[in-house]
Amino acid sequence: MTDRAESHLPLAPSVFHVLLALADGEKHGYAVMKEIRTRTGGAISLGASTLYGIVKRLVEDELIEESSERPDPALDDERRRYYGLTELGRAVAVAESRRLEATLGIARAKRLIPSPRTR
Repeated sequence: MTDRAESHLPLAPSVFHVLLALADGEKHGYAVMKEIRTRTGGAISLGASTLYGIVKRLVEDELIEESSERPDPALDDERRRYYGLTELGRAVAVAESRRLEATLGIARAKRLIPSPRTR
């Protein structure tokens, strides 16, 4: 699985943020957009067409899947589609996190950013 996950790297930041948004459970598209905008302080704000282009590609690559479970229609809009990470999608998100962590290690070694211990 590791080799298969690493074959998807590096991820575009917007794609990685979509995977991160789904890491703690299934969400519909608007909830994904809202979480990304909030978590990044507005630095990344995906429009609907951009998000659904990413979603389409992630579904095709088997990194996410549409949920078969639906909330009670009285509590939610029945047109919404919910998405969650697949096992491969989670492995890709972990691999990208590790890749970025290693890159940050290099930046710290070059003294571009402080080490967490020296803040």
